[in-house]
Amino acid sequence: MTFSNLNRNDMINTLTSEEFDVLIIGGGITGAGIALDAATRGMKTALVEMQDFAAGTSSRSTKLVHGGLRYLKQFEVKMVAEVGKERAIVYENGPHVTTPEWMLLPMHKGGTFGKFSTSIGLRVYDFLAGVRKSERRSMLSVPETLSKEPLIKKDGLKGGGYYVEYRTDDARLTIEVMKAAAEKGALPVNYLKVENLLYDEQGKVCGAAAADQLTGEVHEIKAKKVINAAGPWVDSIREKDGSKKGKTLRMTKGVHLVIDQSKFPLKQAVYFDTPDKRMVFAIPRNGKTYVGTTDTFYDSDPVNPRMTASDRSYIINAINFMFPSVKMTENDIESSWAGVRPLIWEEGKDPSEISRKDEIWESDTGLLTIAGGKLTGYRKMAETIVDMLAEKFKQETNRTFSSSITKTLPISGGNVGGSSKFREFIGFQTEKGTSIGLSAEESKHLVNMYGSNVGIIFNMIEEERTEAENYGLPIVLWAKLKYAIKHEMAATPVDFFNRRTGAMLFDIETVKNYQRQVISYMADAFKWDKAEERNFENQLNEELKFAIEPADQE
Repeated sequence: MTFSNLNRNDMINTLTSEEFDVLIIGGGITGAGIALDAATRGMKTALVEMQDFAAGTSSRSTKLVHGGLRYLKQFEVKMVAEVGKERAIVYENGPHVTTPEWMLLPMHKGGTFGKFSTSIGLRVYDFLAGVRKSERRSMLSVPETLSKEPLIKKDGLKGGGYYVEYRTDDARLTIEVMKAAAEKGALPVNYLKVENLLYDEQGKVCGAAAADQLTGEVHEIKAKKVINAAGPWVDSIREKDGSKKGKTLRMTKGVHLVIDQSKFPLKQAVYFDTPDKRMVFAIPRNGKTYVGTTDTFYDSDPVNPRMTASDRSYIINAINFMFPSVKMTENDIESSWAGVRPLIWEEGKDPSEISRKDEIWESDTGLLTIAGGKLTGYRKMAETIVDMLAEKFKQETNRTFSSSITKTLPISGGNVGGSSKFREFIGFQTEKGTSIGLSAEESKHLVNMYGSNVGIIFNMIEEERTEAENYGLPIVLWAKLKYAIKHEMAATPVDFFNRRTGAMLFDIETVKNYQRQVISYMADAFKWDKAEERNFENQLNEELKFAIEPADQE
């Protein structure tokens, strides 16, 4: 069964007619990682997500696979060591969705970072995170710092630190892990919302009743074990289980703004401190610069966190503080996104001080909950909880499962011979793309985006390109759309424009220019009636509005 909502009825029939070893609730990066780990060990695995995959926190981050430098400030040495090693694994297994990005850390008089402490801190970080030799930090003089990024504030500049972070497309990373899980036999389905948990005669959890958000039907899914990996909704699942006690989650909100490079021509990623001693990233990407993040407590519905006018002002002020010649205004903001981080609540701590550690809790009913954690650590978190699961199966039923193999397992699209061979792979596949009539730039873009899956895209273009003309779509956009529907479970225009392509964030003009054609194509593919088509169009228009307008200025 291909990983497509065109097969949705068959998928749901399988979900409801069979008993699974494990049902995972939550289709963010944590749930995806657990599904992949469990499936590769031979566990019969199902996963349900109430929205689209990665629609929560996993598409709303700063889009960095952090090495954990910020945790040095809190002396979380073990965490720095662990996330540093995991970062290298994420890169090796999916170099098409993760790439090294040199980061400049400017130091100013009176700022957070002194030259000596920064030098020591970055050296310790290199050591703990196991940074490869070619990516170890260096300290820069004032002229060297300004040559890396001339827009930085010169007043009081003392120099800079230069180190490597890894840039990712968080939503695509999640989708590729989910696709890999499906390839290994897992059954993940989006738009299925858990309404209630199911229990056996002994009061142990044995599945869930989930409502199909696309049809309204409710389905029962049976499983020997249930894992709650619902991110910001972890506590609402614990409430259904009657086990929300002890530690709970607290949401913090982060906002990012996107500006065109013509207005903010940043050539170098910069990690800088603000006048109130917070840390903010400014990162160039695909002809844009994005800047964030804020870190404020958030108590509203996590389904649709929004930028507020004060969030926007805070980031604009931060840009103008560090890059005074840019003279940023509200009118320069092209789009934005906001996301919530579910953190394990610690009384009396500021949002930026709360630990990002993950924890696992087991309720009296046997519900396993995993909470906290970071994007970078998703694979290790999955391995830990599936180890627990395997141990339970061994004790309770005498069934044994192999140990985790995900450390060296490429995710979907990652079969390119490892990170060191990816450049060679890009060259070879780019030639293939140009041989079927694409420009070198278009070909390279597709190879970078889809990795070893790009052959499927090229075949579509070669064999069915007239379809693009029939719908008035550019060939590359059409190919992405067809692939997203046939192989990536895209069900709505927002799925496609936001989480499958990132256009909603980094190419909003394409969304505006081609929304009608994309909706028309999807309506034909999924056989929507006029009411459904109108509903999805309204959804997309609302999402466009959310990206541009602050929540409190409508």
